[in-house]
Amino acid sequence: MADIFEKVGRPGKVLSTTPVYHGPIFDLVKQTIETPDDLEVKRDLIQHGNAVTILAITADDQVVLGSEYRVGRNAETISLPAGLINPGEDPLTAAKRELQEETGYVAHDPQVMTEISSSEGFTNETVSLILTHIDPNERAERHFDADEYVNTQLVPLDKVIDLLRQGQIHSAQGICALTWYLNFIRK
Repeated sequence: MADIFEKVGRPGKVLSTTPVYHGPIFDLVKQTIETPDDLEVKRDLIQHGNAVTILAITADDQVVLGSEYRVGRNAETISLPAGLINPGEDPLTAAKRELQEETGYVAHDPQVMTEISSSEGFTNETVSLILTHIDPNERAERHFDADEYVNTQLVPLDKVIDLLRQGQIHSAQGICALTWYLNFIRK
């Protein structure tokens, strides 16, 4: 298979980068790139910090879900806990911090299931999908950002699967984390 995709992983050569917008969460730049196929292309790139999405599950198969207002959908949505990785943090440390800040639950034995690209056609964001276990009786103080509030609930895994099937969970990262777990980890 490697001979079919011999150029996979080879980077392009960035010939120029022009800043367009600088914001609190992401930057937008225009780039001219020479691809591994020797094409010269112009692309817009959203430079976004890496993030984590956390599948936190109890011993009796309850999943931590939250609902929170999301500007991209202009609605309150259902999702797994998630957040940005701070400078100097690794994904597991970020997952522990984000889980506690958003939900009050304490992560035990977190592990990276896989990493995904949000949309590699226009952003460099990588999201680490983290599996962790929690004890529903072990709680710590939550610390929301000034502009966020998350309504957290424990939901039985079979109900979460129903929510997926019904299209009630829209977050690609959450869908990926749940389906990765169900297909490759769950015994």
